[in-house]
Amino acid sequence: MVRENLRVVQSRQKSYADGLELKVDDFVYLKVSPMRGIRRFHMKGKLAPRYISPFKIVERKGEVAYKLELPSKLSGIHDVFHVSQLKKCLRVPEEQAPLEGLDVQEDLTYTEHPVKILETSERVTRNRRIKMCRVQWKHHTKDEATWERKEELRATYPDLFASHL
Repeated sequence: MVRENLRVVQSRQKSYADGLELKVDDFVYLKVSPMRGIRRFHMKGKLAPRYISPFKIVERKGEVAYKLELPSKLSGIHDVFHVSQLKKCLRVPEEQAPLEGLDVQEDLTYTEHPVKILETSERVTRNRRIKMCRVQWKHHTKDEATWERKEELRATYPDLFASHL
């Protein structure tokens, strides 16, 4: 039964990989994971996955892995990636997202910082009132702003409230 389940899962993963046709000399975007401190890491729904710079495919490694030509800034990162971490680049490579603004770590994560508080609100429960702030994060638009607890924001980012009335 375990082998059957494993075969089903492998087949499903293979079907995902088969849908993406990549060749040597194609350009692809590389997936990175934003995290806002420890409390936000691995939480679904907060932020959409982000992709950085188009990178050139240098070589195909096996059926579902590709070796990329990475810049010297990312020299600490292994240069072979599974197809699930890549997104085909349909634009001209000259029109790429800048990598300078992101401080990408070796585990392909980067830290998010709040830019400003867009609005405040109060949520009332049976026993208490919770003050909330709608925060715009760096590298994100106003449409992607999230609601965060005011106490947690004040504790983590006290300088954010110096500019907010």
